[in-house]
Amino acid sequence: MKFLIAGFGSIGRRHLNNIRSLGYSDIALYRTHHSTIADESIKDIPVETDINKALAGKPDAVIISNPTAKHLDVAIPAAESGCHLFLEKPISNNYDGIDDLKKAIKIGGGKVFVGYQFRFHPGIQKIKEILDKGFFGKPLSARCEWGEYLPGWHPWEDYRKSYSARKDLGGGVVLTLSHPIDYLRWLFGDVKYLWAMTGNLSDLELEVEDFAEIGMNFNNGCVASLHLDYYRRPSVHSLNIVFEEGVLKWNNESGDVIIERVDGTIEEYYKIPGDFERNQLFINEMKHFIDVIEDKCESICTLEDGEKALILSMAILKSGLHGQRIFI
Repeated sequence: MKFLIAGFGSIGRRHLNNIRSLGYSDIALYRTHHSTIADESIKDIPVETDINKALAGKPDAVIISNPTAKHLDVAIPAAESGCHLFLEKPISNNYDGIDDLKKAIKIGGGKVFVGYQFRFHPGIQKIKEILDKGFFGKPLSARCEWGEYLPGWHPWEDYRKSYSARKDLGGGVVLTLSHPIDYLRWLFGDVKYLWAMTGNLSDLELEVEDFAEIGMNFNNGCVASLHLDYYRRPSVHSLNIVFEEGVLKWNNESGDVIIERVDGTIEEYYKIPGDFERNQLFINEMKHFIDVIEDKCESICTLEDGEKALILSMAILKSGLHGQRIFI
């Protein structure tokens, strides 16, 4: 199988290393040389700076890991060429070109996976199982919080020049930290309506929003609140769910799922394996993508899932701008 990786920022480098670790060596790069990642690790890999020339090499699969606003510039011609797409989240920074992408996929016949890797977190997967099987009754409400200090993400570069901080590249906390937007919909189903506050609270000198406070009402009657920010130190990523028969607690630092039953007893419902590390999420999603290509399974995160996450993200930004409730 031949891979083309579009973009060589931190996530492009991670995908490259993971593909190599899975035993694949037929790899090429499409890049614009704007990345601050050193080139030493790719001196033996063919590099193209023109997407048509890159696709002329007939890759089987294209990993789209360039900045969000540039995703469809690669995805549409790659799809038309019949390539399978690993499309990093979010699929774009607006709706422009989404219909063109759908048409291109139909023409080319390739398969699509959207890279929301938290669907592969064993703790989140256990929560999905608990919800699907109704182990603790009906979910009533949820609170999710994810805050990280943006300048600490890539210490080797000026964070203000990174795609996460630039509006023209699709940055901002809502799009960049959109994983909970995806996995909350995966866990609880489609959203009926939402409201949001967005803006800037820190002194990070950003042209994009550095926080979002979001309320969601799901079609199944569950309500959830979600907080995202770029300024939290130390970082936090947690999810609490109130069921009829107890409270579930998960945080990304430990990965474990804890249940506090209504009688006050605490149960360590799921303990993450001791050898688990963050990169396993990316390894597992890449293995899954390859299995999808080889017809061993269906995509766990489809283009439709990616589009729905984008619709929610755009609704959050609209609500934050206009101060109104948005029906989905």
